[in-house]
Amino acid sequence: QRIQALAYRELKGAVRAFKATSGSVVVTNVNTGEILAMVNSPSYNPNNRRNTAIHRFRNRAITDMYEPGSILKPLSVLTALEFGNATADMIVDTHPGWMRLGGSRVSDPINRGKLTLEEILITSSNMGTTKLALDMPKEFLLDKFFEAGFGSDTGTNLIGESTGVMHDRSRWSKFELATLSWGYGLAVTPLQLARLYSAIGNGGIKRPLTIVKASEAVEGERIFSENNTRSLLTMLEGVVEEGAKKAKVAGYRVAGKTGTSIKSVVGGYGNDYVGLFGGVAPVSKPELAVVVVINEPGGDVYHGGEIAAPVFSRVMKGALHLLNIAPDANDKVAKIAAKERDNV
Repeated sequence: QRIQALAYRELKGAVRAFKATSGSVVVTNVNTGEILAMVNSPSYNPNNRRNTAIHRFRNRAITDMYEPGSILKPLSVLTALEFGNATADMIVDTHPGWMRLGGSRVSDPINRGKLTLEEILITSSNMGTTKLALDMPKEFLLDKFFEAGFGSDTGTNLIGESTGVMHDRSRWSKFELATLSWGYGLAVTPLQLARLYSAIGNGGIKRPLTIVKASEAVEGERIFSENNTRSLLTMLEGVVEEGAKKAKVAGYRVAGKTGTSIKSVVGGYGNDYVGLFGGVAPVSKPELAVVVVINEPGGDVYHGGEIAAPVFSRVMKGALHLLNIAPDANDKVAKIAAKERDNV
């Protein structure tokens, strides 16, 4: 209840501060699948629903769907690791920073040249994930997206839960596979994203999510190898350290990824954005996953790293403290110091 209140307070403040249309936050226990908080803004008082607009009644975290954008790039990198066409230390050449697939163009803002997998995630390189995606059979890539839970419900049995949109068709163009690798061409709910990040946090096991206190952890289904998932977690820690610094939590090692997607309209894309952040902590022994979605922020600030990451940081920090989870940042410092001593 305290985590729920904390998450709602932080989300409500962010929606107001960034003049957003709405937002959602989900907090899960990565090892049990328990949903510790699921909040939406704008909300309503269930004890007095008079004069309340009917759209406020819906549980946006399970009903509203978004093209997630770059928050899904970790899944593309992990899929490449699983297939074996990528290794944790490999270099991907994204030169010259753009390519043509059919009649469409894939590009990064600048030519980033040669990138490690971690740098692909830190810089959020569309070219990087595109090259990884097109270097494996499309069936393998698509199967991993389905296995991760996109296109199916999360197991909560909550009324009105959407399964999102993930196409199961035989013909996919190279451009469609490219856009899928950076989080376009599908629609997902905040709760589905929380399940993905829970699986990343617990070592690659997809468990059904539940709002009921679990007496014991559900066995779940292994969808990624523990070794590859751990490698990805290390990369996502680098994303927070080097890129999404507003997601940091003092005293804790945090792993996560931002996302900023343009909302589609009839005939293409419009001028509205969605800012997202998903992550887990503590990295040394993950316990919690938090996903933040800020929908249609007003003004000039709209990137996930600017509007969703700070909410993630405050919610994660408060939840870790409320659950009395020990800080682990000093563990990393000690390991680095020990490694330097060994080198000497």
